[in-house]
Amino acid sequence: MRWLFLLVTHLLALALGFALGVYTLPILTAPPGPDKAALEATAATAEFKGTFDRKLKGSDFLHWGEGEVRVMRDRIAHVGRLSPGPDYKLYLTVEFVEDEESFLKVKDQSARIGDVKSFDGFLLDVPSSVAVSAYTTAVVWCEAFGEFISAAKYR
Repeated sequence: MRWLFLLVTHLLALALGFALGVYTLPILTAPPGPDKAALEATAATAEFKGTFDRKLKGSDFLHWGEGEVRVMRDRIAHVGRLSPGPDYKLYLTVEFVEDEESFLKVKDQSARIGDVKSFDGFLLDVPSSVAVSAYTTAVVWCEAFGEFISAAKYR
């Protein structure tokens, strides 16, 4: 009986440690966000603007985003914060989505812009093959766990 108790408690401690590691590793290894001057410069050149809202249907206390999204022909900037996590990607979708289910329905028709590695704003280059005016919404998605983080309708 003592061995069973020890086995269960050690497995629980291992599982808790793994879960904490998955959550904290991206925080510890995240690069600094873009320079504030670079982000501010996007305010004047943005063709479209939207807002990440942490109160969306698919957001929760571990998966959220807040702040302004500025969309230019060749770049997308976010001035705000995202909940920390691994393997975030920025997508553009043709319709507004606010949860995992609705994003998965349109993911195949969406444009993947790039990796989001900082949680205090980002500045990503738009691939030349993507016309931002053909889309309406910017979506942050956790690819590793299939989790919706946030979305901003910009058009």
